[in-house]
Amino acid sequence: MKQIKLLLVDDEEDFVTALARRMNIRNYGADIALDGETALKMVESEIPDVVVLDLKMPGINGIEVLRSIKKHYAEIQVIILTGHGTDKEEKEAMDLGAFAFLNKPVDIEILIDKIKEAYNHMNTKTSA
Repeated sequence: MKQIKLLLVDDEEDFVTALARRMNIRNYGADIALDGETALKMVESEIPDVVVLDLKMPGINGIEVLRSIKKHYAEIQVIILTGHGTDKEEKEAMDLGAFAFLNKPVDIEILIDKIKEAYNHMNTKTSA
């Protein structure tokens, strides 16, 4: 199976760096963005398979990043991973096309399962 290319977007640098290390150990190609603006630039330059995205960030928030990704790159699967999500934000994210909405802290195995599901979902849609 090809390596899944991940983009991890979270303004909590220690958290996202540790998560990227854990993903890379498991042979996932994980890049990091610490804010929404950087994430969108990275998506433009090298399209990831799956984006794991925080909601609460300075500048462009996660909902706006999700909206932009889905508008320009509908095939990218986005998993929201937040410590402060509300039911309203979950509904909005899912309506905008998020693949999943998870709350921090999340078990790493659950997150990996969701990433695999999102990747398989993307490949099912693109080969159909």
